[in-house]
Amino acid sequence: MAEQLQLTLYRGFPGSDEYTWSPFVTKIELRLRFSALKYSKEAGSPRDGPRGKIPYLTLARPDGSEVQTLSDSSMMIRDLIDKGLIEDLNSSLSPSERTHDLGLRALLEEKLYFLTCHEKWFENYYTMRDHVLGSIPFPLRVGVGLLVYRNMAQTLHGQGTLRFTGDEIASMRQDLWEEINSLLVSSKSSSKTTEHNQTFWLLGGDAPTEADAACFGFITAALVSTACPKAQKVVKSLPVVVEYASHIHDRFFPEYNFWE
Repeated sequence: MAEQLQLTLYRGFPGSDEYTWSPFVTKIELRLRFSALKYSKEAGSPRDGPRGKIPYLTLARPDGSEVQTLSDSSMMIRDLIDKGLIEDLNSSLSPSERTHDLGLRALLEEKLYFLTCHEKWFENYYTMRDHVLGSIPFPLRVGVGLLVYRNMAQTLHGQGTLRFTGDEIASMRQDLWEEINSLLVSSKSSSKTTEHNQTFWLLGGDAPTEADAACFGFITAALVSTACPKAQKVVKSLPVVVEYASHIHDRFFPEYNFWE
């Protein structure tokens, strides 16, 4: 089936050799590359996605007829595994390792994501608005930007992030990144890899797990986005985090522009 389908990933942003500001887009791209699955890239739009968000993925036959559209990064990965298109990275993990992996993904996607959204949309609103909505003419962009801002405010208030002060949010964000760094330091030291400049993985094994795709996505999003300078400063201050991401970049995204 994999050879009979053409995959197109809609990333939300133009530019084919650049990381996007979305950690979920890079997460999916890395998952596809882990399995050496070829795909094409288009900008697309949240309005066209089945769940109203980026990224989404279309599967089509060689004649161009669409078979299915997948959305939500975690559901996309599950669907691709079920179709036999990509490998189940966690199939050989023990129950405790699978729980650890799931907890790390939740920490990133259900905690760090909202902490970073606060910095992007509330501390650097205009930078974020003009990047995300850059394809919309300016007068319309103002109105759409306000709608996005209000929706984000409702989301972050309901989720809980907006109930903390800016300093408290920054402290929580830094603590989380430092814990990821501590785990990577431990994983690197316990890794079976002995070669210099060799890729190491979040759980310390000799192969990646689902958490690695998510972690790499969040690291690159912080490193390339100009709307989260505080998060970027924290990440750049953690050399093992940057080393981890650099190895993955060199191995799986050699044609992509490297972050500064």
